[in-house]
Amino acid sequence: MRFDVIIKKKALKNIPALPENVRERFYVLVKRLESMGTTGGNIFHNFSKLGENEYHCHLTYHYVACWRHEKKTITIEVYYVGSREDAPY
Repeated sequence: MRFDVIIKKKALKNIPALPENVRERFYVLVKRLESMGTTGGNIFHNFSKLGENEYHCHLTYHYVACWRHEKKTITIEVYYVGSREDAPY
């Protein structure tokens, strides 16, 4: 099953400011979310569920990505990518 990954505007604005290696890891995450769903982040450190429909993982020690997936849908929404200090959790 293929999932639709939507990157919210706030997350899109943060991407150009990320170091190149973090951007590359983020794009790997997006591809895995598209192909595997919410468990696509399990190759990254500290992959975990934040709430009923929300997940996060560390792209590197200092950078995280957060996404949500409503059950019974094929849409995954990435709502944050950036420093873990500013993460919305």
